[in-house]
Amino acid sequence: MTKEQLLQKFEEIYGGAGEARCFFAPGRVNLIGEHTDYNGGHVFPCALTIGTFGAVRKREDQRLRFYSMNFEKNGVIESDLSELASGKKGDWSDYPKGVVWTFEKRGYHIPCGFDFLIFGNIPSGSGLSSSASLEVLTGLMLKELYGFDQLSMVEIAQIGQYSENNYNGMNCGIMDQFASAMGKKDHAIFLDTASLQYEYAPVKLDHAKIVITNSKVKHSLVDSAYNERRSQCETALKDLQKVCDVKTLGDLSKEEFEQYASAIGDPVCRQRAKHAVYENQRAINAVQELKSGNVEEFGRLMNASHVSLRDDYQVSCEEIDLLTELAWKIPGVLGSRITGGGFGGCTVSIVENDAVGQFQEQVGEAYEKQVGHKAEFYVVDIGDGAHAL
Repeated sequence: MTKEQLLQKFEEIYGGAGEARCFFAPGRVNLIGEHTDYNGGHVFPCALTIGTFGAVRKREDQRLRFYSMNFEKNGVIESDLSELASGKKGDWSDYPKGVVWTFEKRGYHIPCGFDFLIFGNIPSGSGLSSSASLEVLTGLMLKELYGFDQLSMVEIAQIGQYSENNYNGMNCGIMDQFASAMGKKDHAIFLDTASLQYEYAPVKLDHAKIVITNSKVKHSLVDSAYNERRSQCETALKDLQKVCDVKTLGDLSKEEFEQYASAIGDPVCRQRAKHAVYENQRAINAVQELKSGNVEEFGRLMNASHVSLRDDYQVSCEEIDLLTELAWKIPGVLGSRITGGGFGGCTVSIVENDAVGQFQEQVGEAYEKQVGHKAEFYVVDIGDGAHAL
Protein backbone atom coordinates (compact mmCIF):
# COMPACT_ATOMS: atom_id res chain seq x y z
CA MET A 1 0.00 0.00 0.00
CA THR A 2 1.54 3.30 -1.10
CA LYS A 3 0.86 6.73 0.33
CA GLU A 4 -0.66 7.73 -2.99
CA GLN A 5 -3.12 4.80 -2.90
CA LEU A 6 -4.12 5.68 0.66
CA LEU A 7 -4.76 9.31 -0.22
CA GLN A 8 -6.66 8.35 -3.35
CA LYS A 9 -9.03 6.17 -1.31
CA PHE A 10 -9.29 8.85 1.39
CA GLU A 11 -10.38 11.38 -1.24
CA GLU A 12 -12.94 8.91 -2.62
CA ILE A 13 -14.47 8.26 0.82
CA TYR A 14 -14.25 11.67 2.48
CA GLY A 15 -13.86 14.10 -0.42
CA GLY A 16 -10.54 15.88 -0.93
CA ALA A 17 -7.29 14.72 0.65
CA GLY A 18 -5.23 17.90 0.63
CA GLU A 19 -4.72 18.14 4.39
CA ALA A 20 -4.67 14.41 5.12
CA ARG A 21 -1.53 12.91 6.69
CA CYS A 22 -0.39 9.30 6.42
CA PHE A 23 1.16 6.94 8.97
CA PHE A 24 2.17 3.29 9.36
CA ALA A 25 2.49 1.02 12.40
CA PRO A 26 3.79 -2.56 12.06
CA GLY A 27 2.62 -5.88 13.37
CA ARG A 28 5.06 -7.99 15.33
CA VAL A 29 6.26 -11.52 15.85
CA ASN A 30 7.73 -12.62 19.15
CA LEU A 31 10.77 -14.85 18.71
CA ILE A 32 10.77 -16.10 22.31
CA GLY A 33 9.39 -15.06 25.71
CA GLU A 34 5.67 -15.79 25.44
CA HIS A 35 3.13 -14.88 28.15
CA THR A 36 5.96 -13.38 30.22
CA ASP A 37 5.16 -9.73 29.52
CA TYR A 38 2.38 -9.45 32.11
CA ASN A 39 4.47 -11.50 34.55
CA GLY A 40 7.37 -9.05 34.81
CA GLY A 41 9.59 -11.12 32.54
CA HIS A 42 11.57 -10.62 29.34
CA VAL A 43 10.33 -10.76 25.76
CA PHE A 44 12.11 -10.73 22.41
CA PRO A 45 9.79 -9.43 19.67
CA CYS A 46 10.56 -7.75 16.39
CA ALA A 47 8.47 -5.46 14.21
CA LEU A 48 7.46 -6.72 10.77
CA THR A 49 7.15 -4.90 7.47
CA ILE A 50 3.41 -5.69 7.41
CA GLY A 51 1.03 -3.66 9.55
CA THR A 52 -1.61 -0.95 9.46
CA PHE A 53 -1.59 2.10 7.19
CA GLY A 54 -3.66 5.15 8.02
CA ALA A 55 -4.66 8.49 6.50
CA VAL A 56 -6.24 11.11 8.74
CA ARG A 57 -7.50 14.69 8.62
CA LYS A 58 -8.78 16.97 11.36
CA ARG A 59 -12.39 18.12 11.33
CA GLU A 60 -13.79 21.38 12.66
CA ASP A 61 -16.59 19.70 14.64
CA GLN A 62 -16.68 16.89 17.24
CA ARG A 63 -17.44 14.07 14.78
CA LEU A 64 -15.23 10.98 14.47
CA ARG A 65 -15.46 9.07 11.21
CA PHE A 66 -13.76 5.73 10.62
CA TYR A 67 -13.38 3.71 7.41
CA SER A 68 -11.49 0.47 6.89
CA MET A 69 -10.52 -0.78 3.43
CA ASN A 70 -10.56 -4.25 5.00
CA PHE A 71 -14.21 -3.98 6.07
CA GLU A 72 -15.69 -1.94 3.25
CA LYS A 73 -19.18 -3.40 3.84
CA ASN A 74 -19.25 -1.53 7.17
CA GLY A 75 -18.98 1.77 5.33
CA VAL A 76 -18.10 4.88 7.33
CA ILE A 77 -18.58 4.32 11.07
CA GLU A 78 -19.60 7.57 12.72
CA SER A 79 -19.15 8.58 16.34
CA ASP A 80 -18.59 11.70 18.40
CA LEU A 81 -15.99 12.80 20.92
CA SER A 82 -18.76 13.24 23.49
CA GLU A 83 -19.93 9.64 23.02
CA LEU A 84 -16.72 7.85 24.00
CA ALA A 85 -17.28 5.69 27.06
CA SER A 86 -15.43 2.64 28.27
CA GLY A 87 -16.89 -0.61 27.02
CA LYS A 88 -16.75 -2.88 23.99
CA LYS A 89 -19.12 -1.88 21.21
CA GLY A 90 -18.27 -4.59 18.75
CA ASP A 91 -16.43 -3.36 15.66
CA TRP A 92 -12.85 -2.51 14.66
CA SER A 93 -13.29 1.20 15.47
CA ASP A 94 -13.31 0.30 19.18
CA TYR A 95 -9.50 0.18 19.04
CA PRO A 96 -8.89 3.76 17.83
CA LYS A 97 -11.80 4.98 19.98
CA GLY A 98 -10.14 3.39 23.01
CA VAL A 99 -6.92 5.26 22.28
CA VAL A 100 -8.76 8.60 21.94
CA TRP A 101 -10.55 7.82 25.23
CA THR A 102 -7.19 7.09 26.92
CA PHE A 103 -5.61 10.31 25.59
CA GLU A 104 -8.45 12.29 27.15
CA LYS A 105 -8.20 10.30 30.38
CA ARG A 106 -4.49 11.15 30.61
CA GLY A 107 -5.04 14.85 30.09
CA TYR A 108 -4.24 15.07 26.36
CA HIS A 109 -7.34 16.91 25.22
CA ILE A 110 -8.56 16.19 21.69
CA PRO A 111 -10.30 19.48 20.76
CA CYS A 112 -11.94 18.37 17.52
CA GLY A 113 -12.80 15.25 15.59
CA PHE A 114 -11.18 13.63 12.56
CA ASP A 115 -11.75 11.54 9.46
CA PHE A 116 -9.67 8.34 9.60
CA LEU A 117 -9.09 5.71 6.91
CA ILE A 118 -7.06 2.54 7.43
CA PHE A 119 -5.76 -0.43 5.49
CA GLY A 120 -4.13 -3.41 7.18
CA ASN A 121 -2.12 -6.18 5.54
CA ILE A 122 -1.66 -8.30 8.67
CA PRO A 123 -3.61 -11.53 8.03
CA SER A 124 -6.81 -11.58 10.09
CA GLY A 125 -6.70 -13.82 13.15
CA SER A 126 -3.01 -14.58 12.69
CA GLY A 127 -1.91 -13.44 16.14
CA LEU A 128 0.59 -10.95 14.66
CA SER A 129 -0.94 -8.08 16.63
CA SER A 130 -3.17 -6.18 14.25
CA SER A 131 -4.95 -4.62 17.25
CA ALA A 132 -1.71 -3.29 18.80
CA SER A 133 -0.64 -2.02 15.38
CA LEU A 134 -3.91 -0.08 15.06
CA GLU A 135 -3.60 1.30 18.60
CA VAL A 136 -0.03 2.52 18.05
CA LEU A 137 -1.00 3.96 14.64
CA THR A 138 -3.81 5.90 16.32
CA GLY A 139 -1.53 7.10 19.13
CA LEU A 140 1.10 8.38 16.72
CA MET A 141 -1.56 10.00 14.56
CA LEU A 142 -3.07 11.83 17.57
CA LYS A 143 0.38 12.95 18.74
CA GLU A 144 1.23 14.44 15.34
CA LEU A 145 -2.22 15.79 14.47
CA TYR A 146 -2.83 17.61 17.76
CA GLY A 147 0.76 18.58 18.63
CA PHE A 148 1.45 16.40 21.69
CA ASP A 149 5.19 16.61 21.03
CA GLN A 150 6.12 15.68 24.60
CA LEU A 151 4.72 12.16 24.14
CA SER A 152 7.42 9.53 23.58
CA MET A 153 6.87 6.37 21.55
CA VAL A 154 7.17 4.32 24.76
CA GLU A 155 4.27 6.35 26.21
CA ILE A 156 2.27 5.75 23.03
CA ALA A 157 2.83 2.00 23.53
CA GLN A 158 1.65 2.31 27.14
CA ILE A 159 -1.45 4.24 26.04
CA GLY A 160 -2.23 1.46 23.55
CA GLN A 161 -1.91 -1.21 26.24
CA TYR A 162 -4.05 0.78 28.69
CA SER A 163 -6.79 1.28 26.13
CA GLU A 164 -6.85 -2.42 25.19
CA ASN A 165 -6.97 -3.42 28.89
CA ASN A 166 -9.56 -0.89 30.01
CA TYR A 167 -11.60 0.04 26.93
CA ASN A 168 -11.57 -3.26 25.05
CA GLY A 169 -11.34 -5.61 28.02
CA MET A 170 -8.31 -7.61 26.82
CA ASN A 171 -5.88 -7.88 29.72
CA CYS A 172 -2.72 -7.93 27.55
CA GLY A 173 0.82 -7.03 28.53
CA ILE A 174 2.97 -4.31 26.96
CA MET A 175 4.90 -6.40 24.41
CA ASP A 176 2.74 -6.01 21.30
CA GLN A 177 2.36 -2.25 21.49
CA PHE A 178 6.03 -1.78 22.48
CA ALA A 179 7.25 -3.78 19.48
CA SER A 180 5.00 -1.83 17.09
CA ALA A 181 6.05 1.53 18.50
CA MET A 182 9.76 0.85 19.04
CA GLY A 183 10.75 -1.62 16.30
CA LYS A 184 14.05 -1.29 14.46
CA LYS A 185 14.94 -2.75 11.08
CA ASP A 186 16.96 -6.01 11.29
CA HIS A 187 16.81 -5.97 15.11
CA ALA A 188 14.66 -7.59 17.77
CA ILE A 189 13.91 -5.85 21.07
CA PHE A 190 15.12 -7.48 24.27
CA LEU A 191 12.65 -5.93 26.69
CA ASP A 192 12.43 -6.26 30.46
CA THR A 193 8.69 -5.75 30.89
CA ALA A 194 9.03 -5.04 34.64
CA SER A 195 11.26 -1.97 34.16
CA LEU A 196 10.72 -1.23 30.43
CA GLN A 197 14.50 -1.25 30.01
CA TYR A 198 15.32 -2.53 26.55
CA GLU A 199 18.11 -3.06 24.09
CA TYR A 200 18.16 -3.74 20.37
CA ALA A 201 19.79 -7.02 19.41
CA PRO A 202 20.79 -7.55 15.77
CA VAL A 203 19.10 -10.58 14.25
CA LYS A 204 21.87 -11.80 11.99
CA LEU A 205 20.61 -14.92 10.28
CA ASP A 206 23.16 -15.15 7.50
CA HIS A 207 22.09 -18.64 6.49
CA ALA A 208 18.47 -18.74 7.67
CA LYS A 209 15.11 -17.03 7.38
CA ILE A 210 12.26 -16.30 9.79
CA VAL A 211 9.16 -18.07 8.47
CA ILE A 212 5.71 -17.46 9.96
CA THR A 213 3.15 -20.19 9.34
CA ASN A 214 -0.50 -19.21 9.73
CA SER A 215 -2.65 -22.14 10.86
CA LYS A 216 -5.74 -20.27 9.58
CA VAL A 217 -7.56 -21.18 12.77
CA LYS A 218 -8.50 -18.89 15.64
CA HIS A 219 -10.42 -20.51 18.46
CA SER A 220 -13.01 -18.29 20.09
CA LEU A 221 -11.79 -18.89 23.64
CA VAL A 222 -8.58 -16.89 23.15
CA ASP A 223 -9.68 -13.68 24.93
CA SER A 224 -11.31 -15.35 27.93
CA ALA A 225 -8.54 -17.94 28.30
CA TYR A 226 -5.87 -15.24 28.05
CA ASN A 227 -7.47 -13.31 30.91
CA GLU A 228 -7.84 -16.56 32.86
CA ARG A 229 -4.11 -17.35 32.47
CA ARG A 230 -3.22 -13.91 33.75
CA SER A 231 -5.50 -14.37 36.77
CA GLN A 232 -3.93 -17.78 37.51
CA CYS A 233 -0.45 -16.25 37.45
CA GLU A 234 -1.59 -13.50 39.82
CA THR A 235 -2.95 -16.13 42.21
CA ALA A 236 0.35 -18.03 42.08
CA LEU A 237 2.29 -14.83 42.75
CA LYS A 238 0.19 -14.01 45.83
CA ASP A 239 0.92 -17.48 47.25
CA LEU A 240 4.64 -17.08 46.56
CA GLN A 241 4.72 -13.66 48.21
CA LYS A 242 3.73 -15.31 51.50
CA VAL A 243 7.05 -17.18 51.57
CA CYS A 244 9.51 -15.03 49.61
CA ASP A 245 10.15 -11.39 48.75
CA VAL A 246 9.15 -11.21 45.09
CA LYS A 247 7.31 -8.54 43.09
CA THR A 248 6.72 -10.49 39.87
CA LEU A 249 7.18 -14.06 38.65
CA GLY A 250 9.93 -12.69 36.43
CA ASP A 251 12.02 -11.98 39.53
CA LEU A 252 12.51 -15.70 40.20
CA SER A 253 15.24 -17.96 38.88
CA LYS A 254 14.29 -21.55 38.05
CA GLU A 255 16.03 -22.73 41.23
CA GLU A 256 14.16 -20.23 43.41
CA PHE A 257 10.88 -21.22 41.83
CA GLU A 258 11.48 -24.92 42.56
CA GLN A 259 12.40 -24.02 46.15
CA TYR A 260 9.13 -22.17 46.78
CA ALA A 261 6.72 -23.78 44.28
CA SER A 262 4.96 -25.89 46.92
CA ALA A 263 3.59 -22.65 48.42
CA ILE A 264 1.29 -22.33 45.38
CA GLY A 265 -1.85 -24.09 46.51
CA ASP A 266 -3.58 -24.71 43.20
CA PRO A 267 -1.65 -27.18 41.00
CA VAL A 268 -2.90 -25.52 37.80
CA CYS A 269 -1.71 -22.10 39.00
CA ARG A 270 1.63 -23.74 39.86
CA GLN A 271 1.92 -25.02 36.29
CA ARG A 272 1.16 -21.57 34.87
CA ALA A 273 3.76 -19.94 37.12
CA LYS A 274 6.34 -22.56 36.18
CA HIS A 275 5.95 -21.62 32.52
CA ALA A 276 6.28 -17.90 33.29
CA VAL A 277 9.50 -18.41 35.28
CA TYR A 278 11.12 -20.96 32.95
CA GLU A 279 10.12 -19.07 29.81
CA ASN A 280 11.65 -15.88 31.18
CA GLN A 281 14.95 -17.69 31.74
CA ARG A 282 14.73 -19.20 28.24
CA ALA A 283 14.30 -15.73 26.73
CA ILE A 284 17.33 -14.37 28.62
CA ASN A 285 19.46 -17.36 27.56
CA ALA A 286 18.22 -17.28 23.96
CA VAL A 287 19.26 -13.66 23.45
CA GLN A 288 22.73 -14.44 24.84
CA GLU A 289 23.01 -17.36 22.41
CA LEU A 290 21.94 -15.21 19.48
CA LYS A 291 24.49 -12.54 20.39
CA SER A 292 27.15 -15.29 20.43
CA GLY A 293 26.08 -16.41 16.96
CA ASN A 294 24.72 -19.72 18.23
CA VAL A 295 21.52 -19.77 16.19
CA GLU A 296 21.19 -23.56 16.68
CA GLU A 297 20.88 -23.19 20.46
CA PHE A 298 18.47 -20.28 19.99
CA GLY A 299 16.32 -22.65 17.92
CA ARG A 300 16.49 -25.39 20.56
CA LEU A 301 15.22 -22.92 23.15
CA MET A 302 12.36 -21.97 20.80
CA ASN A 303 11.36 -25.65 20.67
CA ALA A 304 11.47 -25.88 24.47
CA SER A 305 9.32 -22.75 24.64
CA HIS A 306 6.63 -24.42 22.56
CA VAL A 307 6.61 -27.54 24.73
CA SER A 308 6.12 -25.38 27.82
CA LEU A 309 3.34 -23.35 26.17
CA ARG A 310 1.68 -26.60 25.12
CA ASP A 311 2.00 -28.51 28.40
CA ASP A 312 2.39 -26.07 31.29
CA TYR A 313 0.58 -23.00 30.00
CA GLN A 314 -1.82 -24.94 27.76
CA VAL A 315 -2.37 -22.21 25.19
CA SER A 316 -1.67 -24.26 22.09
CA CYS A 317 -4.15 -26.33 20.06
CA GLU A 318 -4.09 -29.40 17.82
CA GLU A 319 -3.48 -27.47 14.60
CA ILE A 320 -0.54 -25.50 16.02
CA ASP A 321 0.97 -28.59 17.64
CA LEU A 322 0.76 -30.34 14.28
CA LEU A 323 2.57 -27.45 12.56
CA THR A 324 5.42 -27.50 15.08
CA GLU A 325 5.77 -31.29 15.03
CA LEU A 326 5.89 -31.30 11.23
CA ALA A 327 8.49 -28.52 11.30
CA TRP A 328 10.72 -30.26 13.85
CA LYS A 329 11.06 -33.29 11.55
CA ILE A 330 12.54 -31.31 8.66
CA PRO A 331 16.34 -31.02 8.43
CA GLY A 332 17.29 -27.34 8.36
CA VAL A 333 14.53 -26.21 10.73
CA LEU A 334 16.49 -24.82 13.67
CA GLY A 335 13.46 -24.04 15.83
CA SER A 336 9.69 -23.68 15.66
CA ARG A 337 7.10 -22.58 18.21
CA ILE A 338 3.68 -21.03 18.67
CA THR A 339 3.76 -17.24 18.79
CA GLY A 340 1.18 -14.80 20.10
CA GLY A 341 -1.73 -15.27 22.49
CA GLY A 342 -2.44 -18.86 21.47
CA PHE A 343 -5.35 -21.16 20.60
CA GLY A 344 -4.61 -20.82 16.89
CA GLY A 345 -2.82 -18.13 14.96
CA CYS A 346 0.76 -18.71 13.88
CA THR A 347 4.00 -20.49 14.48
CA VAL A 348 7.37 -18.81 14.03
CA SER A 349 10.26 -20.90 12.70
CA ILE A 350 13.91 -20.31 11.93
CA VAL A 351 14.69 -22.22 8.76
CA GLU A 352 17.99 -22.56 6.93
CA ASN A 353 17.87 -20.90 3.51
CA ASP A 354 18.28 -24.18 1.63
CA ALA A 355 15.36 -25.75 3.50
CA VAL A 356 12.73 -22.99 3.15
CA GLY A 357 11.19 -24.48 -0.01
CA GLN A 358 11.08 -27.99 1.44
CA PHE A 359 9.66 -26.62 4.70
CA GLN A 360 6.76 -24.89 2.96
CA GLU A 361 6.05 -27.85 0.70
CA GLN A 362 6.21 -30.64 3.27
CA VAL A 363 4.53 -28.83 6.14
CA GLY A 364 1.92 -27.39 3.78
CA GLU A 365 0.99 -30.75 2.22
CA ALA A 366 0.87 -32.70 5.49
CA TYR A 367 -1.07 -29.98 7.28
CA GLU A 368 -3.72 -29.71 4.57
CA LYS A 369 -4.06 -33.49 4.44
CA GLN A 370 -4.66 -33.79 8.19
CA VAL A 371 -6.61 -30.59 8.92
CA GLY A 372 -8.52 -30.12 5.66
CA HIS A 373 -7.45 -26.59 4.80
CA LYS A 374 -4.25 -24.88 3.72
CA ALA A 375 -1.78 -23.07 5.96
CA GLU A 376 -0.21 -19.81 4.79
CA PHE A 377 3.52 -19.08 4.89
CA TYR A 378 5.24 -15.70 5.19
CA VAL A 379 8.99 -15.35 4.89
CA VAL A 380 9.32 -12.12 6.82
CA ASP A 381 11.64 -9.17 7.10
CA ILE A 382 12.19 -7.23 10.32
CA GLY A 383 11.16 -3.61 9.89
CA ASP A 384 11.04 -0.28 11.71
CA GLY A 385 8.46 0.83 14.26
CA ALA A 386 5.58 3.23 13.68
CA HIS A 387 6.33 6.31 11.58
CA ALA A 388 4.84 8.97 9.35
CA LEU A 389 4.78 8.17 5.63
